[in-house]
Amino acid sequence: MRYRNLGTSGLEVSVLGLGTNAFGGRADKSTSIRVLHHAVDKGITFIDTANVYTGTKSEEIIGEAFEGRRHDVLLATKVGIKLGEGSNTRGSSRQHILKEIEASLRRLRTDYIDLYQIHIFDPLTPLEETLRTLDDLVTSGKVRYVGASNYAAWQMMKSLAISESHHLIKYASVQPGYSLVDRGIERELLPFCVDQGIGVIPYFPLAGGILTGKYSGGSVPSGSQLDVNPNFARRVNSARVELGEQVARIAAEIGTSATALSLAWLLHQPAVSTIIAGATRESQIDENVKAVNLELTEDVLKSLDEISKDFIYSPPF
Repeated sequence: MRYRNLGTSGLEVSVLGLGTNAFGGRADKSTSIRVLHHAVDKGITFIDTANVYTGTKSEEIIGEAFEGRRHDVLLATKVGIKLGEGSNTRGSSRQHILKEIEASLRRLRTDYIDLYQIHIFDPLTPLEETLRTLDDLVTSGKVRYVGASNYAAWQMMKSLAISESHHLIKYASVQPGYSLVDRGIERELLPFCVDQGIGVIPYFPLAGGILTGKYSGGSVPSGSQLDVNPNFARRVNSARVELGEQVARIAAEIGTSATALSLAWLLHQPAVSTIIAGATRESQIDENVKAVNLELTEDVLKSLDEISKDFIYSPPF
């Protein structure tokens, strides 16, 4: 495994992380715990979850899996998406954040979060309120670093400016969708992150399996996203499937898999600190890890850029 700093912070993260939004859902508890332990055995330290994943089950499973070995991992979770009914059940207000941090700590069976992320921009709460609350959590020791998810470049820049002017903790990272079929962040967000030293943590790096080539020829493998999640069908179109097939062909030419090639391409992009790759089986961890030491030539990078350049301007995945 290789490790990089999260943006310009001092926090070192494994370049390959583990996404856990299937834990307690498509992967039951025992399977999820095996996958988590296998990931750590392979050198993966960055474990990403959220309070809303599988109705809080993901955090609960992670807490159980690492009880007694908390220092083996870096735990990242999120707050902000609606969780439950009634008032103050969403957003990044002080009220909601302080309530949810306690619930996440309890479920994760820990007294601190390594990276606490605002899941989505909240237009109804002043950024000063959000950042002051996050700053208080860092001061209290309940949070080590803070980040954002699904923020636009202007939202990140406004946040950094407020943190600077009010002497508050700054976002160390941002978590956007980013892959060969979803390159929209290259227009504004990625250049911003390079300029400001913000770590990029791509999610959906394999586009739900499209970039593994599993949907080639119209196939729908049993247990795949397309098989078990009817809503996923709206993300599968001919252009994306065709790109997945092209990536698979290039991968075969250089003697690797489409999965490893797609992840390695992301690791060659500027500002990327770690990649959130999900897994519901130990074998998927083994396949994903192949990307870590896969060096791509300029010719391969140029080919991948050429076949995917239209996705810089396509709708987000």
